[in-house]
Order: sequence, then structure tokens, then C-alpha cells
Amino acid sequence: MDKITPLQDKLKHLLIIFVPIFLSQMSLYAMNFFDTAMSGRVGADDLAGVAIGSSLWVPVYTGLSGILLAITPIAAQLIGAKKQDMVPFSIIQGLYLSIFISIVVIFIGIASLDTILQFMSLTDKVRHIAKEYLVALSFGIVPLFASSVFRSFIDSLGQTRVTMLIIVASLPINILFNYLFIFGSFGFPKLGGIGAGIASAITYWFIFLLSVVIIIKQPPFSHYQIFHRFYRVSLAKWKGILKIGVPIGLSIFFETSIFAAVTLLMSDYDTVTIASHQAALNFASLLYMLPLSISMALTIVVGYEIGAKRSKDAKQYSVIGITLAVCLSLLSAAVIYFYKQPIASLYTDEMTVLTLTQQFLMYAIFFQIFDAIQAPIQGILRGYKDVNAAFIISLISYWVIGLPFGYLLANYTYFHAFGYWIGLISGLAAGAIGLTVRLRIVQKRFVEKGDLA
Repeated sequence: MDKITPLQDKLKHLLIIFVPIFLSQMSLYAMNFFDTAMSGRVGADDLAGVAIGSSLWVPVYTGLSGILLAITPIAAQLIGAKKQDMVPFSIIQGLYLSIFISIVVIFIGIASLDTILQFMSLTDKVRHIAKEYLVALSFGIVPLFASSVFRSFIDSLGQTRVTMLIIVASLPINILFNYLFIFGSFGFPKLGGIGAGIASAITYWFIFLLSVVIIIKQPPFSHYQIFHRFYRVSLAKWKGILKIGVPIGLSIFFETSIFAAVTLLMSDYDTVTIASHQAALNFASLLYMLPLSISMALTIVVGYEIGAKRSKDAKQYSVIGITLAVCLSLLSAAVIYFYKQPIASLYTDEMTVLTLTQQFLMYAIFFQIFDAIQAPIQGILRGYKDVNAAFIISLISYWVIGLPFGYLLANYTYFHAFGYWIGLISGLAAGAIGLTVRLRIVQKRFVEKGDLA
């Protein structure tokens, strides 16, 4: 990447990278959005069941798929070093690792899912929907994790628009099968929230097969002949992938799992509260795709600048990215504030759920502000290859500060269920402060030493 001097050109370049990533992330999360929203149209029990199921699955998926993100820098470095002949080996080893991870997840689910759900204070119907939703979804776990490897390979070649097209094309598939299996249209069985799990599994297979076809048939991916040779499993290569990927995965897991933990703790409340909480959280998480996508774009541009020994440009990109994220977060907050009733009505038409969802949405406004700081900084730090501090900060912010504080407020003050949301906000704020301090240290150290070990 050539040196880009004017700030407006840097902003334009960042936006060119950001937009395809954002559309990809929005499409991915929109699948969960439609699972939740369409299930809510059946009833509060289905909405709560899918909410519980999603809360158990999302942190597992995001954390483990974060490990596979290591494929992107590994492949990119090989391509940059003109070692294209070694790329297929790395991709296939990543594929083997993804299959291994999938099998482990499935067996852990078989062994522990009933116990976890029995531990929660749920009605029998909600528990049944949550379990069967996850069972149905599990048939798509292997292709889902494998697709993460393929996406990393595609992105490593700078072809983020191809990733965008694959994922955007899969969204109508997800909506169609949701419609067929949730509502029982055109002769299909009416399965309610359970049908959302079937639709997700089918969609994961679609993404996988489309990715395979593109990698085999479409240049420049076809030039690498990924599937033309058989490779044995290499534990040494797995170790290399895990060394880079585990800190990334842990950081993502600590953040996403705190939201799942809150949902599980809120299972002591009634179905209306659970459904309202999840509806508001689902929409707030949808808006989170903005700072998350900026974060992923910043990793690319900052990484390029650091590789080119241009620390000043890397810092300028950091400022531009964080500023852009904050501006968009203020816009998101305004949307929630002025349109909370229409937003809530996307998920339910039951008046009790509708009213409570609007109250939760008001707390979600603060999510936008702190996410706009902490998410981009995580992306910037990855561009500096500083991946270990972020997961330590995440652990302390969310699990040492956020969750205990939220538990105290929820159980020992009049805030009740809203106390957990205040705890989440506190965790996000602590994370934003900690990551800001870490970024300043890293940037200062890089300027002084010219490199960061």
C-alpha cells in the first residue's frame, strides 16, 4: 500500500476498506437478528427460547472463530514474502483445525447442554425451544467454522468485496428458511423458534459450498489450487495458528460471554423480562457492527503502516478511525432515543414485552458510546501485533468489574434487571479506559524503539 498523506485521503481509504467489512458483518448479524425477531412473532416463549440458545452459542462461536482469524495474517505474510506455494498448506491446516474445533464443540454440547439448561430457571417450554434450537443449529457447526478459514484466506488477498458478496447472498437464504420453518409456510412444519436453528444450519452450509466453489473456480483464489493436494495434519502448524489466534479469541470471548452470562443470570426473571432484555440486546448488538467493522478495517491499515515503518501515519489512522466510530455511535444513540418504540415493535407486538424492551433500549444508548472507543482500539492494537494485553483488559473489565457490579445492583438495589445492564455499561467503560491507556503505551514504545516485540 502506497503512502497516503492528506487526512481526507486516509479517511476515504479507510472507508473503502470499512464498507465491505461492515456489510459482511451486518449480514452475518442480521441472521441472528431475523432468528430472534421472527421467532418473537410466534410468541414470548419462542423469543425467550431462541434468546437463551443464542446467548449460549454466540460467545462460543465468536471466541473460537476468533482463533481462526489468525489465518489472515499468516496467509498475508506468505503472499507478501512471495511464498505462494506454502499458502495451500496453511489454509488446509486451518481447515483441519476448524473441523477439530467443531467436533469438540459438538461433543461438549452433547455432554453439558441438558445440565446447563436445567440449572437455569426456565419454563419447560422455553427450555425445550432453547435446546432444540441449538441441536438444529449444530448440524451447521462444521461448515460454519470451515467458512471462517475460507473467509480469512479471501480477506488475506484483499478481496473483502468477495467475502461481502458471499455473506450478503446468504442472508435471503436464511430469511427464506426462517419463514418456512418458523411459521410452517408452503407445507413445511411449523416449528417456531426451533425452525430458526434449522434455517441457520442450512445457511451455514450454503456459505460453505459457495466459498468452496469460488476458491476453486474464481481467480485469484483458483491460482493457489488449495484443494489440489492432500496434506497430513501438522500439529506444529496448528501451534503456530493457535499462538496468534488464541489471544484474539480469548479477547472476543471475554467480551461476548459477559452478555451471555447476564442473559443466563436473568433467567431467574419471568419470560417477559427475558424476552425484552434479549430484544433490546439484539438490536444494540446489531449496531455494534459499526465499531466492530471499523476495528477490522483499522487492523488492516494500521498493520500496513507499521509494516512500512510509518508510525505517524498509523497514529493518524487511529485517530480517524476512533473519531469516525464515535460520530457513528452518537448517530446510533439518537436513533435508539427517538425511535425506541418502532424498534421494539420489530421484535414483538405483545404490549408488556414492547414496553419493557423500550426501557432496556434506553440503557443501550450508553453501549454505543463506549463500544465506539474500545472496539476500534482493539483493532488498532492488532495492527501493532499487540494481542495479549487486550484479552487481559477484557477479562478484568467485564468479569472482575462489570459482572460483579451488575449482580450487586440487580440483586441488592431497586434497579433489579436493569442493574445488569448498568454493570455491562461499567464493564465497557472500564475496557475503553484500559485499552486507551494500553494504546498510548504501545504507540509511545513504537516511536521510541521503532518496533514492538
